Amino acid sequence: MTDIFGSLGGLLKGFSGLMPQDDPKVKLMNAQNQVNDLTQQATAVYTEIGRLAYQQNPAAFPEQADRLRLIQANLAVAQAALDQQTHDQAAADQAAKAATAARTCPSCGRENPDGVKFCQDCGAKLGDAAAACPSCGQANPPGTRFCGNCGQRLGE
Repeated sequence: MTDIFGSLGGLLKGFSGLMPQDDPKVKLMNAQNQVNDLTQQATAVYTEIGRLAYQQNPAAFPEQADRLRLIQANLAVAQAALDQQTHDQAAADQAAKAATAARTCPSCGRENPDGVKFCQDCGAKLGDAAAACPSCGQANPPGTRFCGNCGQRLGE
């Protein structure tokens, strides 16, 4: 939430430079921005002081240490969930891309509906993937019977 307001404050600060500086509302907005910036700086210093004090004597803060461990455990669970969601989304995007590629005509590039075997625009067979040559590894266009690099017959 702080990031949203911090970003919004940055936008307002940028806009205030475009407004007449003698306007009382602009002066008020500039003063509010300055107070917010200084408050954020003070909070950052307090945070650093607390971190240093905890590192020097963790036993002096047993309740906060327990809360910190709980937060760190929850953070690890949340990070694992985020990583899994990111992985799942990437897999879903890849599957969608593969499905679209299977429906896209290798000859004319038209995307066809699911379930059709031949392009509705030019009649070319759909689903033919690029064939890699077993001899030299060269990628060849779909439907190619011989490698364009070494002449090796491609499997069909």
